[in-house]
Amino acid sequence: MMHVAFDAGRSLLIGGRWETADATMPVVNPWSGEALGAVACADAGHVERAVASAVRGAAAMRELSTGERSRILHAAAAALEGEAERFATAITAETGKPIRSTRREVLRAVNTLRLSAEEAVRLAGETIAFDSFPGGEARSGHYVYEPVGVIAAITPFNDPLNLVCHKLGPAFAAGNAVVLKPAEQAPLVAIMLARLLLAAGLPEEALCLLTGRGSDFGDALTSHADVAMVSFTGGARVGEAICRTVGIKRLAMELGGNGPVIVMDDADVEKAAAACVSGAFGAAGQNCIGVQRIYVHDAIFDAFRQALVAATDALRVGDPMDPGTDVGPMVGAGDAERIMAWTVDAVGRGATLLAGGERAGALVRPTLLTDVPDDACVACHEAFGPIASLFRFADLDQAIDAANRADYSIHAAVFTESLRTARWVAGRLRAAGVMINDSTDYRLDAMPFGGAGRGNMGREGVRFAAREMSQTKVICFHDA
Repeated sequence: MMHVAFDAGRSLLIGGRWETADATMPVVNPWSGEALGAVACADAGHVERAVASAVRGAAAMRELSTGERSRILHAAAAALEGEAERFATAITAETGKPIRSTRREVLRAVNTLRLSAEEAVRLAGETIAFDSFPGGEARSGHYVYEPVGVIAAITPFNDPLNLVCHKLGPAFAAGNAVVLKPAEQAPLVAIMLARLLLAAGLPEEALCLLTGRGSDFGDALTSHADVAMVSFTGGARVGEAICRTVGIKRLAMELGGNGPVIVMDDADVEKAAAACVSGAFGAAGQNCIGVQRIYVHDAIFDAFRQALVAATDALRVGDPMDPGTDVGPMVGAGDAERIMAWTVDAVGRGATLLAGGERAGALVRPTLLTDVPDDACVACHEAFGPIASLFRFADLDQAIDAANRADYSIHAAVFTESLRTARWVAGRLRAAGVMINDSTDYRLDAMPFGGAGRGNMGREGVRFAAREMSQTKVICFHDA
């Protein structure tokens, strides 16, 4: 079991020092109910001090060479790799993700930091052909990338280490400072990572960390005049609230998805079913790119349904610290209750329960539905839980229209043995990424990542995020 490695409540990092606050809140293991520790609850006063510190940190980061930024990030990656098991255990303890999954998350986070270290020395501009237009013949020059300054980064609980690395790594690679607000449910691993970064040589004021409830200080942070950019990953409701208060500054937001999969009549049924089960129920379905709606051609529907149900029923559900567990608890009992309420609603309106539909505390048995009405919550909203719906189609155009019905999307997928069909469908699915013969939840940390439709603001993926967190400066010489 994880033990907190810092004084209870001393979780605010401001000016290079760890502080407490008048109020604290517990961090609870969703599987056992055990209190893992307590973190301080920041307020607007802490925001003022943190942003002021980050302004000084941004000045220090600008003075660092790209080589030094790269060295710091490489050192942090090496330190994280050396403590991989401790970090994996911590993630499992505070989120309930199975240990097999959290070990992989740590490896991905190491890679994200290494990619960031490499990007620090690649973030270079280009020369400009000023003589390409009359009047510019006597001019020459180039552009460079410069940091934007202070970035407010807000991260969710479902990947509490790697998603933090996706904010911090590119930001530091580009020479910025960051005020980080980790998820309320899972802040401990972010604190652990901050300690590694400081030990790796990061300027002490380049990273400030504020724990607690976003409702207490979120507006003060995102609207602060000295914050140049807000990078947020989370729900649409909070994203909309940030947009109303943020003022004039850069925004990068990933606000969730409702992943559709199309399974054609020439697909490998067993492979497609296995991929859909993995994509729907990994991390207890708490995944913005997880499989949620599966559209299956009528010719193979019965065979696919049978394979899908069998693969779902074979999942091992239970203690997330057991290496044999496939699906652990959701992050809280309230989230599990919501999934059950959506299930009951869909069944009450004519849906058929194929698997699951049971809850014990925060643990929801992986749930499959079919005959789901198009306007049921499980079909038209992001579920963010271990539930998926199966739909039958005969006409591909209609299936694509149905897949595109959600007004927000990140990834979609299609299973087919036809390259022509794969290209045609990929071109018509409204998504930021289309996976061919793979689950919607595949992500390489080097690729561009973000939303399509509502909530489409900016891109993550280290190279792309580093550019979002930079601004160009043109330098032009008049030689005449």
